[in-house]
Amino acid sequence: MKLEDMIMISVDDHLVEPPDLFTRHMPAKFRDRAPRVIDHKGKDVWFFEDRIIPFPGLGSVAGRPPEEYGMEPVRFAQMRDGCYLRDARVGDMDANGVLGALCFPTWTDFAGTNYCAAKDKDLALATIQTYNDWHVDEWAGGAPGRFIPLAVVPLWDVGLAVAEAKRLAAKNVHAITFPDNPAARGLPSIHSGYWDPFFKVCSDHKIVLCAHIGTGLPVPIPSDDAPQSSWIVNLPLSIAFAASDWVFSQVFIKFPELKFALSEGGIGWIPYFLERADFTYHHHKAWTRQNTGGKLPSKIFRRNIITCFIDDAFGVESRHKVGVETICWECDYPHSDSTWPRSPEVLWESMKGVPKAEVDLMTHLNAMRDFSFDPFTVLGRENCTVGALRAQAKAKGVDTTPISGRGGIKPSFDDEKVVTCGDVLRQFADAAAA
Repeated sequence: MKLEDMIMISVDDHLVEPPDLFTRHMPAKFRDRAPRVIDHKGKDVWFFEDRIIPFPGLGSVAGRPPEEYGMEPVRFAQMRDGCYLRDARVGDMDANGVLGALCFPTWTDFAGTNYCAAKDKDLALATIQTYNDWHVDEWAGGAPGRFIPLAVVPLWDVGLAVAEAKRLAAKNVHAITFPDNPAARGLPSIHSGYWDPFFKVCSDHKIVLCAHIGTGLPVPIPSDDAPQSSWIVNLPLSIAFAASDWVFSQVFIKFPELKFALSEGGIGWIPYFLERADFTYHHHKAWTRQNTGGKLPSKIFRRNIITCFIDDAFGVESRHKVGVETICWECDYPHSDSTWPRSPEVLWESMKGVPKAEVDLMTHLNAMRDFSFDPFTVLGRENCTVGALRAQAKAKGVDTTPISGRGGIKPSFDDEKVVTCGDVLRQFADAAAA
């Protein structure tokens, strides 16, 4: 097998909602109050009800040289078009040799929890449904075989969440974003039984719950003067807290067919996690009275949890301890962790020596199975490889050369010292205040 023969589907990418999304698509009765982009002190920001939500391009650094990562774009014109325009995104995927992508929303939080703060819940519901219809029909529907639709539900009311999940299932949607720990966002916990009707609908319709890192408990800052790199390292590891919560919950006993994705969580930590989970069950169950339905926690994990990685050579080496049938790949475009536009080259370093059948599982077959996604029927398998897609990008003239000086908020860090967590927090606070 050669690098050019891989077929790559990313189960964790991001999109920046285009500025005219809601003004074009909201129902007429809500259109005058639809979320809209306004100019605020030289920045593009979203305005919804009486709130200004800054940084529509947070993390959208694709196409910038790494030394210019910082506060990122503050205007759409400062972003690469692929961040928010579908056809440009497809071109960037072609140039990266990536066949398919599942894209999380941006301005409402990755799990859509910002909608819970809306004063007018009818307006919030209309906004959610407008986003979902745009995402399914225009973003994904406008490029058949290239996107796995990912929807948002009204988290403030489980009855509404159930109704929206059923509506989405009728539109052939098989992925919904959900907080990794809803209790951390002031919502009922997964242990309360409150979400069971929603979980049942998702289980019945093969809808995957996609839990992105940071959608529940925030990753703690070690200290104000801790190097920022230490916090970045801990980002994917933070999902382990959610993983243990879900695996030891009763959710997967009640709904054994339900799938839960640890989005942007990495995989290298999982072998120890599974070993520790099984030890905890055996060693402590006499007094914790833990009920796992007669299954080891590691077995529940491998049956119900979907994992993914960007660049994780140790995780790939340990794939049989992780569960090769659980592993998917992710690009994370357009965020700073992304390996775009060299994702195949980076991934191939980890895949050398791995049997083709297992490469195929991790790069695309697991994703196709778990997300009920079949691009081959639409596009033909021969057109889905890294080599075939990059040939298309070359023919279209897609340029991936980094562009310097696109603009934004230049970080005011001291070039003579290591950037600390406090530096970044103060930079964010200053930018928000501005």
